Amino acid sequence: MDGLMAVQARISEIQTRFAVPVQVSTGSAWAAAASAAGLSGTGSTSAAATGSAGAASEQAVVAEAQKYLGVPYLWGGTDPAKGLDCSGFTKLVFGNLGIDLPRTSSQQATAGTAVASLTDARPGDLVFFDHSSRPGIDHVGVYIGDGKMIAAPQEGETVKVQSVGNPTVIRRVLPEQAVAAVSVSPGAALSGVPYADLFTRAGNRHGVDPALLAAVASKESGFNASAVSPAGAQGLMQFMPATAAGLGVDPFDPASAVDGAARYLSQLTGRFGSTELGLAAYNAGPGTVSRHGGIPPYPETQDYVRSVMSKAATYR
Repeated sequence: MDGLMAVQARISEIQTRFAVPVQVSTGSAWAAAASAAGLSGTGSTSAAATGSAGAASEQAVVAEAQKYLGVPYLWGGTDPAKGLDCSGFTKLVFGNLGIDLPRTSSQQATAGTAVASLTDARPGDLVFFDHSSRPGIDHVGVYIGDGKMIAAPQEGETVKVQSVGNPTVIRRVLPEQAVAAVSVSPGAALSGVPYADLFTRAGNRHGVDPALLAAVASKESGFNASAVSPAGAQGLMQFMPATAAGLGVDPFDPASAVDGAARYLSQLTGRFGSTELGLAAYNAGPGTVSRHGGIPPYPETQDYVRSVMSKAATYR
């Protein structure tokens, strides 16, 4: 939830209780709320999202949002070292990618362009909610695809992945060219590669390079959807049964396996901070990467990362 919205609601409650006739503009109310909370840098802000957005893309937004998973919620928080509230989180994510959002969720809900429905939403879109008894937007999260979002929910919780539910408003602040860049037609970049449409669709949905997904499938199974390894890994993307069950994936169904692999790689890349470490975790397990503080010193895993990265480059 947005800390400043809570401040404003509390001020209104006190004013009503003591019958203080206060009439202020929306901008003045926000300034008063911020001042009462002892916050700085929350004066008048443009409702437009500004900035060059040179590094912004759907994949980049999702990866940037994932960096803050586990950061505690802090009312009015804008510093991840201390904690973040919902709009402080979204402003930080997009700010790191060159897009300057307004400070509060209600102001952010006017940035960018409207998205008609969740069906039309893309990873990197902002999803807004009206959770309080007072009318108006008071919560925001980053949509990551597959009906999920990353958000800083409320006191006592942390930035986390959760179901998006039913957003009140959806806004797209990424430039159209950034969205179009990953919305390529199946086979345009993967011409002749088996399951190219699945890799493209899943990559777009979860913010993962489709060429990387194709390279993983090539390395793991040689595009054999029925493959079973001596260790028991199954299907096109070679999921171990326990991992597949945890992700809700049918490893022998190519569509399910590719979508699950894209979702899993997106999570691993966000957790470890790089594609190479995400691949190492996919191969050797996230616990192994955590224990070694990087790519494990196993020839198999080191070769795996090199091979997949090299193969992905040939598919681009």
